[in-house]
Amino acid sequence: MKLYNTMSKTKEEFVPLEEGKVKMYVCGPTVYNYIHIGNARPMIVFDTVRRYFEYKGYDVNFVSNFTDVDDKIIKKANEEGVSADEISKRYIEECKKDMEGMNVKPATKNPLATEEIGGMIAMIQTLIEKGFAYEKNGTVYYRTRQFKEYGKLSHKNLDDLRSGNRSLLVSGADEKEDPLDFVLWKPKKEGEPAWKSPWSEGRPGWHIECSEMSKKYLGEQIDIHAGGEDLVFPHHENEIAQSEAANGKGFSKYWLHNAFLNIDNKKMSKSLGNFFTVREISEKYDLQILRFFMLSAHYRSPLNFSAELMEAAKNGLERIVTAAQNLKFLMGTTKTTQMSETEKETFAKTQEFVDTFERAMDDDFNTADAISAVFELVKYANTTASGESSEEYLQKLYELLVKLTDVLGIIVEKKEELLDADIEELIAQRQAARKERNFARADEIRAELLEKGIVLEDTREGVKWKRA
Repeated sequence: MKLYNTMSKTKEEFVPLEEGKVKMYVCGPTVYNYIHIGNARPMIVFDTVRRYFEYKGYDVNFVSNFTDVDDKIIKKANEEGVSADEISKRYIEECKKDMEGMNVKPATKNPLATEEIGGMIAMIQTLIEKGFAYEKNGTVYYRTRQFKEYGKLSHKNLDDLRSGNRSLLVSGADEKEDPLDFVLWKPKKEGEPAWKSPWSEGRPGWHIECSEMSKKYLGEQIDIHAGGEDLVFPHHENEIAQSEAANGKGFSKYWLHNAFLNIDNKKMSKSLGNFFTVREISEKYDLQILRFFMLSAHYRSPLNFSAELMEAAKNGLERIVTAAQNLKFLMGTTKTTQMSETEKETFAKTQEFVDTFERAMDDDFNTADAISAVFELVKYANTTASGESSEEYLQKLYELLVKLTDVLGIIVEKKEELLDADIEELIAQRQAARKERNFARADEIRAELLEKGIVLEDTREGVKWKRA
């Protein structure tokens, strides 16, 4: 199995630190609002990577954090007049709902930054003792030049960075020994959450959070560290500097980064009005379609999101689901039980599709080619299965289709169709719940309907619904 390592800029053979095990850390979202479809790409991509490792028989320890203390969270809390803790807890729950909708498996561990402050303080203390960090007026900075290999991930040169160092400056530039030094601990400002430390009451810098959380839950050395390409610099570069200086050993063997997502060939931004949350997409499409769309391109290729491409993904997914449903239908009507010798030979040929699928996934998780192999299997199933087929043959085809689509996190079991009267009844219950200000129940009903493929739209004329 070959992985493209951002560090070496080449595809490398995957050799785990420990036989049969994979230790994997993926940077999670900052939880101050609903996650957007840009956040969804790494979630879907690296969930699929994890699923493929598991398919290959690896025991995967998959850790993905929630950044639950941050300037954006504090700003949102101040706007709403609530605590930062209330904002982060609310949006962690909403994020988990969206992840479930996208069929992203729960992580082995989802650490919260606020619950790991003690470990971060200890790591900062170690960096100070080793001469890699220093304190000025309650702020602790990392001595970037002290780490001789700084820039090895992003392939940036420290001297070149001096001219464009604004992305590294956080605050107190005049206090720094060097403009490129970055913050490990900052003193609190009025109205901010804070924790006691040897230097000041305050909170950790963003980069130290992931260094500590990956160390605590995966150990000092890990197999794979992953995230969006926007994290390569400075976040992942700084993580390497902190972790390797503190632990005295290499941090991650492989660095995987997904490319950006554009909307109608433009960068997603609120000012352009092309900013979409996963929740908004879920009101128009089943999130399985979003997942299928995300996997239709290689994860290192920029991906363009548009209504046309989502419709194409919807049609493609429908082809696979229909084939699975057809096999199930035939299983229920066939008169023959056991496979004939001819069927055994016919089924043996499906190994070609499995080999093609695995070759694609072994080549740096090429999900686009893996999906093509699934389509070939679908075509084969459609042409070789009929009312004359044995139940065993149909069952084996169905199980193989489920096995391969499961690696991609695609669910081929069609949801049971609700009758129109049942839908209207649930909508009435939702309206009643909203009148009683029981918004949790109203959300539950919307989610329940979406789960069964019913999309609601609240309009001035009332609630409209359609089958996704």
